[in-house]
Amino acid sequence: MKRLKKILAGFRLSMLKKRQEMSPITIPDDIVAARHILVLLPPGQRELTMIKDMLPEITRVFSNGEIYILASPGSSVYNIFPRKGYRIMTPTSQHLDWSELPKKNYIKTLEEIGFDVIIDLNLGVNYFSQAILLSFGRALKIGRGNHLGTPFYNLEIKSRYIRDEKNIYKSIITTIDRIKNPAAIEAG
Repeated sequence: MKRLKKILAGFRLSMLKKRQEMSPITIPDDIVAARHILVLLPPGQRELTMIKDMLPEITRVFSNGEIYILASPGSSVYNIFPRKGYRIMTPTSQHLDWSELPKKNYIKTLEEIGFDVIIDLNLGVNYFSQAILLSFGRALKIGRGNHLGTPFYNLEIKSRYIRDEKNIYKSIITTIDRIKNPAAIEAG
């Protein structure tokens, strides 16, 4: 049964890829102007704990925006992540279709928020996050280089770290900060 779900999810993702329309992006303007930021979390407890330590940096980089944290279905993030300053969203089984991808009404709910930037912190395959990324053609979608590529991301950030997840996450956030705040680097 699980294999059949995976095949159906893969088929749905390929259909979403075919319908994907990418909007032009402007760097750094799109990052500077971002008011609604969505952070896609990976499912593992160890990764979630590492990302929790990075939240103050994400908050500092996007100090003028609202940060939404979207957990993978089935993840327990409320006991890990602070509730203050973030909007934590955890999809339930009601938000998922049979293949465990987000239902259209859940995507519509997310679209109503109007995310400007989506940061994917999944380092492995996560069909749920891939479906979310493909549903937001107008947003600036940022992810790890040499991972999914286009049409999932329109900005890939490569890291010199290959297997060190914590440093990969730091590299992504530091690079976004350098893009958004180049004057801070020149002054430092």
